[in-house]
Amino acid sequence: MSKTKDPLSFKESYDILKKNAELLENQQEPDIDNLMKIVEESMQAYKACKSRVDAVQAALNETFKE
Repeated sequence: MSKTKDPLSFKESYDILKKNAELLENQQEPDIDNLMKIVEESMQAYKACKSRVDAVQAALNETFKE
């Protein structure tokens, strides 16, 4: 039976994005072999961050409705 992994927190997702950005910026030569893995991991982290930011924005909008 496979265990479903809990969604990443905002901090975990942000840390992944930061780590991958630094990795790509600091490469002397492109690591094409791992590029798809990095991009896929980054896209998942971005979606998790965006989802959390959207949820917070919606909650703030609801709280401060006139």
